[in-house]
Amino acid sequence: MAQHITPRPRRSGRGVLSLSAAFLVALTGCTSTKDGSDAAPTEALTIGTTDQVTSLDPAGAWDAGSGTIESEVYSTLLSVKNGSTEASPDLATGIKLTGPKEYTVTLKKGLKFANGHQLTSSDVKFSFDRTLKIADENGPSSLLYNLASVAAPTPTTVVFTLKSANDTLFPQVLSTAAGYVVDEQVYPADKILDDESIVAGKPWSGPYGVTSYDKNSLVSFSANSAYQGQQGTPKTKNVQLKYYTTASNLKLDVQQGTIDAVYRTLATADLDDLAKKKDVKVHTGSGNGIRYIVFDFQTQPYGTKTKNADKVKALAVRQAVADSVDRAQLAQQVYKNSYQPLYSSVPDGLTGAAPSFKSLYGDKKGGPDKAAAAARLKAAKVSTPVTLNLQYNSDHYGSSSADEYALIKTQLEATGLFKVNLQSTEWTQYGKDRIKHLYPLYQLGWYADYLDADNYLSPFYSANSWVANGYSDSAVRELIKKEETETDAAKRTELLKQAQDKAAAQVPLLPLLQGSTAIVTRTDVSGVPDALTSAYTFRWAGLSKK
Repeated sequence: MAQHITPRPRRSGRGVLSLSAAFLVALTGCTSTKDGSDAAPTEALTIGTTDQVTSLDPAGAWDAGSGTIESEVYSTLLSVKNGSTEASPDLATGIKLTGPKEYTVTLKKGLKFANGHQLTSSDVKFSFDRTLKIADENGPSSLLYNLASVAAPTPTTVVFTLKSANDTLFPQVLSTAAGYVVDEQVYPADKILDDESIVAGKPWSGPYGVTSYDKNSLVSFSANSAYQGQQGTPKTKNVQLKYYTTASNLKLDVQQGTIDAVYRTLATADLDDLAKKKDVKVHTGSGNGIRYIVFDFQTQPYGTKTKNADKVKALAVRQAVADSVDRAQLAQQVYKNSYQPLYSSVPDGLTGAAPSFKSLYGDKKGGPDKAAAAARLKAAKVSTPVTLNLQYNSDHYGSSSADEYALIKTQLEATGLFKVNLQSTEWTQYGKDRIKHLYPLYQLGWYADYLDADNYLSPFYSANSWVANGYSDSAVRELIKKEETETDAAKRTELLKQAQDKAAAQVPLLPLLQGSTAIVTRTDVSGVPDALTSAYTFRWAGLSKK
């Protein structure tokens, strides 16, 4: 299926269907009612996943597994309604631009956390200050790139002062993982809080709260009566989130009907098989997720911390890898074209996307070129074959990652220029290891916080890059800084393209694939399409059994 992302204006919110090779399989639970009543059901929904939680502390996690829980138990000042693409007030009643560098937000009155504590502007200020102070490398603090300070002049007033004027993206940032409001009476101001203490503190402001917590095994949720956000009262009071170590076991429970829904991640072949079931319907749509390889500038071949450090040779290795990968083969052979080739960190269809890698590498038409790769290495006097230690993950990015990276190994070694050592690590360890520069080359994926090209550039290339791979280029950073506050659409598009071209020439990361969405449902679970508001946000409040 051809991948397409509808172009959106700069002020657009996050996409309604924007999961990259993620999907939802909703199935009949064993206790489902059969009367077809429209009355709000009371039985629990059980959701299965192969994802893993890094942390329940919003300042310390920025991944889909953690985000699945966080989006249910925390709230933001603004959020994207199910079925919408625009950020609108949630904990807030409104937001105003009260100066070139100032946004003022008014909170709803009488807000509370599930533990009974008042939720006021003081908690909001504490939350943003805390995220910036901790600046956890696996957290979302990089989204707050333009935030200078936060003030709380009254209990229901919050004033955000920005570093640069004319930032029309900032309201969208408030709706992201960087905008979760936490209870200042529960969380420390300067460090990440452990999951058990969070659960015990009951600092929930979202539609659900956690009632029991066995990390990455089974988590139980119950509707939060204190919730006043725009999702409204959940249609299903109780939800269980069950974790699976393998996609095969997850698929087995899908077939046996012992779970009601599956959110991330089954293999492509499993989806194809389930689609053949007469009582299952497959829904497909566009996605904004991308898959890519990161080069660690410290530990890659000839990296800055290696014994034979050489910037020229290191660049030649990165560029030769870019010359050698066959994206079309990956898309077809591994994913049956549910993914499409990607030639920039910005997916096709978004305003400002530039397929920079297509014209720079391989056959200059999107395909690989062994001769081009060999010429680069020879010119830099790089001895071949070059050993590449390449890390990937299959419990977070799906079991198909094993096939994807086995094929990448085959492609690279077929040139005779590389010897590839593949290793896989569980996600909970993966995030810790990569920021310690333990992986010279490694797999990552990305799902947009909001549908704008900037969200595919600043997290990778800005001064406080989430990727944290040692790449630093002042020219690229300056271009990103300018585009973030450029109000002229044509000028901003040009700045975005220039940033992509300059980054692509240095290959800090190698974009591979961009994905589509597949949602598979059975008729006794309703509200599925509207449950998907972004790659980080699978919302349960509207789900129910008929």
